[in-house]
Amino acid sequence: MALKDTIDAGIKQAMLAKDKVRLTALRSIKSQILLAETAEGASATGLSADQEQKLLIRAAKQRRDSAATYKEQFRSDLEETELAELAIIEEFLPQQLSEADLVEKLVGIIQRVGATGPSDLGKVMGVAARELAGQADGKMISQTVGSLLNNTNF
Repeated sequence: MALKDTIDAGIKQAMLAKDKVRLTALRSIKSQILLAETAEGASATGLSADQEQKLLIRAAKQRRDSAATYKEQFRSDLEETELAELAIIEEFLPQQLSEADLVEKLVGIIQRVGATGPSDLGKVMGVAARELAGQADGKMISQTVGSLLNNTNF
């Protein structure tokens, strides 16, 4: 089932259950899907699974950033709303890697690329971003790669 169909079904269920937070999050995702489908240069066949995943990752990142901003501004009511919507969006994303699994995969990438120190950060990040897309947050990948490259005893 395509993401759009899954979202439509979820919207109907949220309406019946009168779940306003879920309904808002799902409508937001549907809106982004429709915008992507009607964007200039978009395929007539709809979005590919990869494009759908990127769209969801972007939506999740926006919610995380908004929640962090609201937390800094001591707006816990708005922060809670953003985090609740983030949890709903994450239901449609692949399972995120644990920190231990992320370190293990990054060590493998570092060894495969032949990185020896912090100067090879860009080389490692290019491969890691492609291979781990959707499995871990880009900021977390970057921080972990940086600490691994600074500590050459991996």
